[in-house]
Amino acid sequence: MSGEQLTREIGRSDVTASAVGLGTWAIGGWMWGGTDEAESVAAIQASLDAGVSLIDTAPAYGLGRSEEIVGKAIAGRRDKAVIATKCGLVWHTQEGNHFFDQDGKPVHRYLGRASIIHEVEQSLRRLGTDHIDLYITHWQDATTPIEETVAALEDLKRAGKIRAIGASNVNRSELEKYIKTGSLDAIQERYSMIDREIEADLLPLTVANGVSTLSYSSLALGLLSGTIGPDRVFSGDDQRKDNPRFSVANRQKARNFAEAIRPVAERHGASVAQTVIAWTLRQPGVTFALCGARNPSQALDNARAGTLRLSDEDLAAIETAVSVELANMDG
Repeated sequence: MSGEQLTREIGRSDVTASAVGLGTWAIGGWMWGGTDEAESVAAIQASLDAGVSLIDTAPAYGLGRSEEIVGKAIAGRRDKAVIATKCGLVWHTQEGNHFFDQDGKPVHRYLGRASIIHEVEQSLRRLGTDHIDLYITHWQDATTPIEETVAALEDLKRAGKIRAIGASNVNRSELEKYIKTGSLDAIQERYSMIDREIEADLLPLTVANGVSTLSYSSLALGLLSGTIGPDRVFSGDDQRKDNPRFSVANRQKARNFAEAIRPVAERHGASVAQTVIAWTLRQPGVTFALCGARNPSQALDNARAGTLRLSDEDLAAIETAVSVELANMDG
């Protein structure tokens, strides 16, 4: 396997980033059994060294912890990183609708103007930077008109504090409203071989309007990585512990799938996980694939996927394996 890191533009923003991005939810520790800061910093730096410029984070990942760790990792090499972070999950105000509690603090969905202005300053401070490359509304707020939210983001863009505007976890109606503003550069949605709903309802709109799509959970929380077998035990606050998607039967299906596509992976000198990520980047409308990593080894494994170029024959073989081995997966 050889080649340069695949890079793509974020919407019409003139911001270019690696097609493979590093997702840092797990680095925040929350719902992932804690975090090792030194390993996390090393994972981010290894990604940058391997040409993975897109680093995705959010305040809600550990109540600022993930952003702080990203800030430490990019210190002195900010020019190598394309930072995506988010707004709209807040614990400094009780406005909007309650979403969940984290570390005893109620977190609300809220995208009002004053809150966004407050949030961006907090994120800039934690990240140790003067600008955010892609600023994304994390979850949508039913109490604030999308037009008000986008107007605030447009002001931040004019001020040079953000370079591109994104939205995450949107339905079709919300996406239509964002697109109507003319300012949307990207969406970020769950997408994988077993989570393909956006192919029908969102991707036709994004493709038609020049909006990029960042997929998260491209490996379905690791289920499609080829490394989680039926015997794996999840403990502590690991969200997979009680997730029906990770039933023994489903993990066996995932193992069967991994074995089915292993010949494709081996033809490219690649791992199963790299092959799955490369498949994701070949799907129509999917621009970037975010992949989590908690240590340098995982980060480098993900980074290599950005140098992998699958043929049409490879894609056909993978699709066959998906339809045979991953069909009727519960959860």
